[in-house]
Amino acid sequence: MDLRQLKALELAARAKITFDGAAWLVPSQATGAKYRVTLGADPSCSCEDFALHRQPCKHVLAARLVCAREHDGQAPEEVTDAVPKRPTYRQDWPRYNLAQATEKRRFRELLFELCRGVAEPPAPRTGRRPHRIQDALFAMAFKVYAGFSSRRFHSDLADAHQAGYLSVPVPGMKVCAFLENAAFTPVLHALIVRSSLPLSSVETVFAPDSTGFSTSRFVRWHDEKYSGARSGRDWVKAHALCGVKTQVVTAVVIEDRDAGDSPQFKPLVRKTAANFTVKEVPADKAYLSHDNLALVESLGGTAYVPFKCNSQPGEPGSLWEKMYFYYNLRREEFLQHYHQRSNAESAFSMVKAKFRDHVRSRTDTAMVNEVLCKFLCHNICVVHQSHIELGLEPVFQREEGNGGHDPADPRRAAPA
Repeated sequence: MDLRQLKALELAARAKITFDGAAWLVPSQATGAKYRVTLGADPSCSCEDFALHRQPCKHVLAARLVCAREHDGQAPEEVTDAVPKRPTYRQDWPRYNLAQATEKRRFRELLFELCRGVAEPPAPRTGRRPHRIQDALFAMAFKVYAGFSSRRFHSDLADAHQAGYLSVPVPGMKVCAFLENAAFTPVLHALIVRSSLPLSSVETVFAPDSTGFSTSRFVRWHDEKYSGARSGRDWVKAHALCGVKTQVVTAVVIEDRDAGDSPQFKPLVRKTAANFTVKEVPADKAYLSHDNLALVESLGGTAYVPFKCNSQPGEPGSLWEKMYFYYNLRREEFLQHYHQRSNAESAFSMVKAKFRDHVRSRTDTAMVNEVLCKFLCHNICVVHQSHIELGLEPVFQREEGNGGHDPADPRRAAPA
């Protein structure tokens, strides 16, 4: 017995499966939707799993059990002696434990080295001098990593200043003003790209996806389907491209919460291709388009995007036709490449589990910057773990001259 059969047994035992005269209506285990299932020599189901694999899904198996039970008096015999287990993967626990035990100390060091590559603007001749950009970036990212409120985070900033990671003391409440500064948004985007550079020799397969981070604001909208007003929490929607081996994030785009996924494909892939060799891009159906397939091919790679049920072969000899027949005639081989996209969801789970699935900020700019800091912290943690497990050196930029570093190392300055 495999997992599909086990879930089918649970559906047949607990769910209400009915027959409307033409098809069986099987409810979803995750949502309130119902799938139409037809049995016989060529069974079919309206679920995504059947459309992708073209094999009996748990809904088809559950409908067969109910049909046999109600019409034949007894269900087919199922062997349930051995409960199936999910596949597991080997983990180098000694190195993993070492990476987790030393992460907090190394995080500050790596974040400091990363922020050192940001150029400082000329200081104003008159008036009060603002905080250095490097100090502001360090404080924002470190606050998101720590997860404390601004007041409780004040002591962490004092310790960072005494350790030499900050050139001057930074109050905890000042970090909120940093997050609300829109000038830091493009700098954070650049830092995310730079933080992924140590893994450029490892990652060649990248998966795009999007996710949302809830906020403290509530919004109302009119639902056309159910003819009524609805309300719920607002969210910040982030589109990211992730490496499938280490789950490092190579590029992030944050647009409107209702923005589609497909238009973000090109900027994410192009930004990644500037620093990485792109061989494969597995993505879900939301990213299917002629331009997206052509872009990856122009970079020397292949985009593995499943086709929709209403897709047509297209022009003879075109890339679209080639991938269309590859998807339909060599489905199993195609899916081996496509299923790598689930690593993007793993990356989002890592970000949300460690740095929360919501934002504390209340203004639009601060919420965007906070989400960017979450991905930046995630990349630094991935680089640290890859340094221990894979032996990769955490070099964030290729030095030319002084590599953009400030000749005055803040860690060597006497505390003010």
